[in-house]
This record gives sequence, structure tokens and C-alpha cells, in this order.
Amino acid sequence: MTPDAPSPRSAPEAGGVGAPLLLPLDLGPAARGVFTTRLWPGDTASHHDPYRGLNLAAHVGDSPEHVQAARRALELALGLGQGADGEVGPGVVAWMDQVHSAVVATAYRAGGRGDVPRADALILDRADPRCEGVAGVGVLVADCVPLLLASQDGRVVAAVHAGRRGMLDGVVAATLDELERRGVGAGQLWAAIGPCICGQCYEVPEQMQAASLARESECGSRTRWGTPGLDVAAGVQAQLARAGVEHVVRGGWCTWEDERFYSYRREPVTGRMAGVVLAG
Repeated sequence: MTPDAPSPRSAPEAGGVGAPLLLPLDLGPAARGVFTTRLWPGDTASHHDPYRGLNLAAHVGDSPEHVQAARRALELALGLGQGADGEVGPGVVAWMDQVHSAVVATAYRAGGRGDVPRADALILDRADPRCEGVAGVGVLVADCVPLLLASQDGRVVAAVHAGRRGMLDGVVAATLDELERRGVGAGQLWAAIGPCICGQCYEVPEQMQAASLARESECGSRTRWGTPGLDVAAGVQAQLARAGVEHVVRGGWCTWEDERFYSYRREPVTGRMAGVVLAG
């Protein structure tokens, strides 16, 4: 079946951002971690537009104008960017070109469209000159696990895209290794796991489940209807625990069940939410 075509619209104004946009989770005393919903009161898209709401992804078929307006709205909601009073915030949110890998990159201020690192984990280190002008790092998701990490002092933060492949291929461990190299051990980290598809909704073939369990024993599940499933967030949480990360919070939101979120499994043509962590 061919999905309905998006209805024509104009780019929404950034000033329409309201309280439902951001869901905070505790990332320690110095950093700030939030996860977005798709709720954006300023959006004028029709109900049939698959990208309606705060779509922050430029790679899913939405108009560049709408995505840029959404990203400006997010930065304003976070106290970044240029506000209506003309004041300019302390920096921007840096993004990455996510490819379901275990590659870790250093954040930098993009110089133009497409100028972002190809990676699935992005680190902002206040001591690294490459991060100048960057206030936070973000990860885009629509069922995969968004993982945010922050050091106790907020100097080093990371955003991680942990889908099934990335979780199994070691993106969490690779990020923790890079943070260790920068002087931040697992015991000094705070972690937050955001909205993702839950294990009771993520159905997979039996062979895929068996292959996944052979690599990460804690990610198996059964769906509500009794078929094989995967709980990617449980796998991420287990990997954090084994590495020695003690401060871990996990939101109870399921993207497939909760229509406040985009879900690729529920709607294959759809937008992306974000997890964003701001350095202290």
C-alpha cells in the first residue's frame, strides 16, 4: 500500500514550542539530559503528514525547511541559539550521520549541510578544541535506543545511537572506552536511556533472537502476543552495568505504543525524535 503523500505546508515558527516537547532524565549534578517528543504546538502540518510535529531528521524525506525550523525550535527550548530578544545562547547542538555502527566521533560545529561525522556515538569534551562552539550533542531515533552519558562534573558528555546492530556490535563499549581515554571512568558516569521500542513490542524472527542472545544474553524477550522479541534497552543496560556504570536511569516510554513519539515500526515513513545532552 502506498502511504499518503504529505500535505503542503509552510515551515512552522520556532516560537510555538511548549512544555510537552522535552522529557528530562537525571544525568548528574552538572549536565542536562532531555528527550524530545513529536509534540510541537507551532507545527501546522496536517494530521496525515508522516513528519508532523518536531521531526529533527534531515534524512527521512521531510523538507529541509521544516527540519531546520524544528532544530531551531529545539535549540531555543534548550536555551541555545538566538532568542526573540536577540540574545545568543552558548552554542549549538551537534549531530551525526548515524549508520548503525560502533564508530565513536568527536563533536564539532558543522560548517554546512551534510557536514557531520559518520558515527553512532558523539562525544563533547570541553577540553577538546575541536568542540568549540558546541553546547550539546544529540542522537536521532524512532525505535532505537537513545543513550546519553555525562561525567560527574559535566565536562565530558556523549550521545549514543544503540539500535539492535549497534548494541550487538559494541557501540556502548566503544563509547565507554573513548570516555576512559579522555579520563572519565565508568564509575564517574551518569547514564540515561530514553524512549525506544520495548521488548514486549519488538518482534523478531526466532533465528534473529537466537543470534542476538548469543552475543548479548540479556536482550531476549517475549512479545505481548507470545512470539520471540528483543529488548535492546535491556541489552544496553546490562552492558553499562557490566562496565561499572552505577548511575543509570531508564525511561519507561515505548515508542511503538505511545503516539507522542515517532516509531518506524508503527509508521515506516515517519520522523525522528532526539536525545540531547548539554555539557556543564
